[in-house]
Amino acid sequence: MTGTTESGTGEVVSKPRKSSWKYIGPGIVVAATGVGAGDLVATLIAGSKFGYTLMWAAVIGCVVKIALAEAAGRWHLATGRTLFEGWRSLGQWTTVYFAVYVVVWGFVYGATAMSSSALPVVALFPDGPSLKTWAVVMGLIGLVFVWFNQYAVFEKVMTVLVGVMFVVVVYVAVRVGPDVGASFAGLLPVLPDGSLLYTLGLIGGVGGTITMAAYGYWVNAKGWTSTGWMKVMRLDNRVAYITTGIFVVAMLIVGAELLHSSQLALTKGDRGLIDLGTILEDRYGTVTAKLFLVGFFATSFSSLIGVWHGVSLMFADFVERLRRDREGAPVDEGTTAEVAAGVKERSLPFRAYLLWLTFPPMTLLWLDQPFGLVVVYGVLGAFFMPFLALTLVWLLNSSRTPAEWRNGVLSNVMLVAAGLLFVVLCVQQVRELLR
Repeated sequence: MTGTTESGTGEVVSKPRKSSWKYIGPGIVVAATGVGAGDLVATLIAGSKFGYTLMWAAVIGCVVKIALAEAAGRWHLATGRTLFEGWRSLGQWTTVYFAVYVVVWGFVYGATAMSSSALPVVALFPDGPSLKTWAVVMGLIGLVFVWFNQYAVFEKVMTVLVGVMFVVVVYVAVRVGPDVGASFAGLLPVLPDGSLLYTLGLIGGVGGTITMAAYGYWVNAKGWTSTGWMKVMRLDNRVAYITTGIFVVAMLIVGAELLHSSQLALTKGDRGLIDLGTILEDRYGTVTAKLFLVGFFATSFSSLIGVWHGVSLMFADFVERLRRDREGAPVDEGTTAEVAAGVKERSLPFRAYLLWLTFPPMTLLWLDQPFGLVVVYGVLGAFFMPFLALTLVWLLNSSRTPAEWRNGVLSNVMLVAAGLLFVVLCVQQVRELLR
């Protein structure tokens, strides 16, 4: 079955494909990359403070992410242009923002991802090398893996890591014994005192990163480049964020059953998962604790290699667009077909950004992150999700998108709601950073 057919005039016409589980792939990648160790800790803490009360927020968050990623994927398939090309058409300001963001964010995130991946390894092998040494090793493994493999192999490895994450998180949730009645009661929207920020965080934070923008690039890297793949992309996207929703619900259950009832507290940040491993060992034995640490590693390392691949693709597209602008090349020359052909994965900008994510951040492993850099990183990161949501509304309601594939009422409502939510989260995060 092919995705295109040729008309009598020689014009290539998209032929719709039936949505099928056998095509699933980019969604698994974005789910694995978007959910990091820090997200799991935030969800655990929400469960530990409010029990099952915020379950509804996790479900709404899942729906919001489906709408955002679907919009990104739809732009790539409907226009044959990448998301950065769309941003570029909105004005020079998008280029300036993205240029600063991708450089500063990549520098700080690189150190964070390497440390997060090293933490469970140190816990599994306490007599081995130090955290810093393991962090460097994790960064180098990610670099070598992404450098020498293209999308097909990358997707297979990410699928294995998601499988490990899924089995471990669901196993732990079942092991602690969920209260089914309370879980369903938690689907009723309620805001306990002091829960607003946790609620907003659950809706907007888990799985909500630059990797949502990378989803369209992974859709193209999979070989999906025309509207004939639209149904497949939508199924793939739903699978991604339903999977993310299951992760979040499972961790809420663990937080509610294991921590809330016992009034136990976790350390904020990735180290909170080490605390949880210790609690699991005390309650359920060494095997469960070790299995959890393996799941922790799969969660962290999948985020590392996902960013190493996806954001490097975006950076390569960014550099290529600037080059074409300087040379006066047509706006729609090349574009998504180059991503599908694997050209960008072999390009100099792709590999240069891989090196940027790996080596300069290693210096932060030996230094306390400078306050000013952390503030800039936090502010830029806080602005990204509102930037993504609101620019997608702009692009998908304009003549830049073929009329058939522009936003309907539901898409507009979801994207505008997501944009407003992320603006509130952005303001709150910036206020906390500047205190």
